[in-house]
Amino acid sequence: MRKPVENFAKDIGPADTEGRLDAPSFHKNKDGLAAEIRRLLGDRNGDVLEIGSGTGQHAVTFAAVLPEITFWPSDPVNDHLGSIDAWRQSSGLTNIRPATHLDCLEPVWNLGNRQLLPQSLDAAIAINVIHIAPWAVAEAILAGASKYLRPGGLMIFYGPYKKNGQHISQGNIDFDQALRSRNPAFGIRNLEDIVACGMKNGLKLHEVVEMAANNTLIVVAA
Repeated sequence: MRKPVENFAKDIGPADTEGRLDAPSFHKNKDGLAAEIRRLLGDRNGDVLEIGSGTGQHAVTFAAVLPEITFWPSDPVNDHLGSIDAWRQSSGLTNIRPATHLDCLEPVWNLGNRQLLPQSLDAAIAINVIHIAPWAVAEAILAGASKYLRPGGLMIFYGPYKKNGQHISQGNIDFDQALRSRNPAFGIRNLEDIVACGMKNGLKLHEVVEMAANNTLIVVAA
């Protein structure tokens, strides 16, 4: 990306012998998050794009509980792509595609040598992405969702968010300060700003789900 999201590979230790990175945060939320993704997408059988797949652990978990869906993991950081594919290969799952570099700031989204077609996705998912990227990335994701989601398709965000401009916990305040100290363009976003940006792009609020550890699931629909 021209304005990259954070490369966190350097922060979580070396990959294992198979090339897999292991994010501690994944283990804190994987079960509850997988249950919500299954609830939201369990009646679908098309293509789902994960934006900012990171280590690849979430993509594999979602693919395991939703075998009728084809998952397309992606990341703007090349250092993460090897880990995503290592998790995919070790899982043995056939409904998850090889990882591809995706820059959401580009006007056209490509997955490898495949150009995404308008209204071709059942859903797009961004887990713990937009607080480690400039706000322009969130805007680009929502603009892209409005272009590439089918009617009724879902754009799903997960992570820490402010509500009405206020943090919901001291932990989130501390985390936000740490993010901004690393890059002033990073930081915990306001839920209402996500909804407003979605509406500007023709996406309506579908639901908000409070999750464990002061995280929130925000879902907007095409």
